[in-house]
Amino acid sequence: MTERQRTTAGGDLDPAVRALAASGALSRRSFLRGLGLGGGVLVGSSLLAACGIGAGGGGGASGGDPSKLVFANWPLYIDQDDDGNSETLAMFTAETGIEVEYLEEVNSNDEWFARFQAQLAAGDPIGRDLTSLTDYMAARMILLDWVEEIDQSNVPNLANMLPALKEVSFDPGRTRSVTWQSGFTGIGYNPKLTGRPLTSINDLFDPAFAGKVAFLSEMRDTTGLVMASMGVDPESHDFADFEAAVAKLADASASGQIRRFTGNDYSGDLVSGDLVAGVAWSGDIIQLQLENPDLEFVMPSDGGYLWSDNLMIPKGAANKEGAEAMMDFVYRPEIAAQIAAYVNYITPVLGAQEAIAEIDPELAENELIFPSAATLSNTFEYLVLDEDEERARQDLFQTLIVG
Repeated sequence: MTERQRTTAGGDLDPAVRALAASGALSRRSFLRGLGLGGGVLVGSSLLAACGIGAGGGGGASGGDPSKLVFANWPLYIDQDDDGNSETLAMFTAETGIEVEYLEEVNSNDEWFARFQAQLAAGDPIGRDLTSLTDYMAARMILLDWVEEIDQSNVPNLANMLPALKEVSFDPGRTRSVTWQSGFTGIGYNPKLTGRPLTSINDLFDPAFAGKVAFLSEMRDTTGLVMASMGVDPESHDFADFEAAVAKLADASASGQIRRFTGNDYSGDLVSGDLVAGVAWSGDIIQLQLENPDLEFVMPSDGGYLWSDNLMIPKGAANKEGAEAMMDFVYRPEIAAQIAAYVNYITPVLGAQEAIAEIDPELAENELIFPSAATLSNTFEYLVLDEDEERARQDLFQTLIVG
């Protein structure tokens, strides 16, 4: 499918986002509040702070209670006010009676997978009824049979899924996964701190920014963008191309050019100025402009990475029907529009563009939510890897990021 780019390349806060913030339809986030792993919000007739979740993942299990849903997602990925309360989740609870414990705990795909791998492999429930993972990790979870089959009779609004998303190679018929949002990986930066516009991933290797740039700990995002900047097609590269990209990154890391490899936790450093630039996800930067309006997201001239995240029900989930009810709820065009207006990622729902115009007409033309063919022409997807190819690349990349 697709991803997106910002319509205004300049430094001012996107007018559509500014209008939402001013009207109160989009509240400023307390971003640092949500960036720690295991943070949660319990949404129901009252909004309460959830208990902390330990590294083993046992906390937060719904214990078979059909009136509770545990939803694990990435930070900055649903509409929330300053206190972390989500109108979407509150509306879901009011309609269904199901309280939602919303965990902003997916910092990276590999990190989340490693955290729960032993339990899933043993056939033990992980205390989550719904999670959101990127295509390649969704494919892995499905291949391992670690997710439940979706009863599509409980999700009639899947009829609203964009046609391009209805058939994916890793989940024919969409029996195990449902697209949550799609997005771009590109450059997030502060032009006031860089002193000049950044247009290429090669700009992140400028010695002027030594120790002030970050790359993602997601292998596909980082190596895909670096290969593209080296003139290599990430959709058809060979292992030697991959090795060359890792070698370039290794040299930059060893020299101190790269401050660190990060998951979603790059956000706080960009806001504070500890980072001046880095590989970043599009919607994050637009949201972070509410904390620091000097930040910008740009699609690299070399090409940006296009990806999708997918809702799935982990095997043994205590409230499978509740998870399916949530899937159905967020596939209503008006609900999808409400979420997209906050997160600024590409919505997978037909009719959301018309619905979002009721929130703000400018958002309906926002390339970050509804990308044009021209924007999409400057994006790539990553080469589909078999098990051996995946292992070889991940082993080399992990050696890089752990130092």
